[in-house]
Amino acid sequence: MPKTNSAFMKPMNVSEELAAVVGKGPMPRSEVVKKLWVYIKEKDLQDPKNKRNINADENLKKVFGGKAVVNMFEMTKLVSKHLS
Repeated sequence: MPKTNSAFMKPMNVSEELAAVVGKGPMPRSEVVKKLWVYIKEKDLQDPKNKRNINADENLKKVFGGKAVVNMFEMTKLVSKHLS
């Protein structure tokens, strides 16, 4: 039976900026990413021409360090700064 990555599933504290998007923590990193994508899809923030880019609204700009457009790979790195 494969061993689950307990570090990935460990509940983490969520910053206030990120909590405005995904809700109050603590929650595992996987749940944060899942809720982040729900938010992005609900608000239609994915760039229609390049689906890898996220067009940040005011809440996401706080999480993304003020950036208006972030690609999905950079997003993971920026979100990590809001988890402890």
